[in-house]
Amino acid sequence: MEFIFFMEQAVNGLVLGGYYLLLALGLSLIFSVGGIVNLAHGAFYAIGAYVSLEVMRHLGFGGSIIVTPVLVALLGIFFERFLLRRFYTADPILSLLVTFALAMVVEQLIRMIWGASPLPSTMPAVFKGSVAIGDFLFSKYRLFILLVVLVVMAGIWLLLHKTPFGRVIRAGVQKPDMVAALGIRLQPYMTAIVMLGVGTAALGGVLFGPIAVVHPAMGTEIMTVAFVVVIIGGLGSFWGVVLAAMLVGVVRGVTIYFESAAGEASMYVLMFLVLMFRPRGLLGKRIERFE
Repeated sequence: MEFIFFMEQAVNGLVLGGYYLLLALGLSLIFSVGGIVNLAHGAFYAIGAYVSLEVMRHLGFGGSIIVTPVLVALLGIFFERFLLRRFYTADPILSLLVTFALAMVVEQLIRMIWGASPLPSTMPAVFKGSVAIGDFLFSKYRLFILLVVLVVMAGIWLLLHKTPFGRVIRAGVQKPDMVAALGIRLQPYMTAIVMLGVGTAALGGVLFGPIAVVHPAMGTEIMTVAFVVVIIGGLGSFWGVVLAAMLVGVVRGVTIYFESAAGEASMYVLMFLVLMFRPRGLLGKRIERFE
């Protein structure tokens, strides 16, 4: 029975890793392409969770999974156009301070609109219960989350590696001067990257609302973990972030099996060990900023 429980914790860690991945992928893309340290990324995750509560009242959970990320992605257009665009060539500390201020503003706006108390998010009835494989029990809803994360991960990989859009993005990350010399305007691509990043963050809010507490500070709480994942994986590396998210999730899940209080500390120990031997992260690359 102990081995079964251990395996359940490991699989739960994979779900946790998928949760981190939805946040960290967008965060990594925005920094890699635009050189922006976006501390407001968690705010879009929180907005996604709260907007999904409103959308579910009219369209149900299925409609919320589709509509909420799209609505938040559209909000990302204004975020990029009127805020981030001012800081692409500025000192990175300025974008860090401004996005931190925005995160605080969003948190207080959420308190004003929805209140300070946590709100429940309903899990669809079809996903309630567990799947049994012998003595192994696993939540149907968590399996659904894993499936959605895999679909999103595959979609982003195909977009970045199998489309003309992705070729421009990858070339711009590594050789921005060459892309500019070819007469390609990078700003529209950056807008699309921001939309993709905040949209996936909002999807995380939709998916994890039913198994987590929806509250105003949830975006601030998740940002530390998202940055840890990006640092461990390495900036500019798609698979590095994927590997780091799964690794952090599983390490936390397994560590809780042995000592519940050590779960939070485990990811920081992991980050320290990785940076000791791989200062750029597991699969990090040297990148340049768009100018």
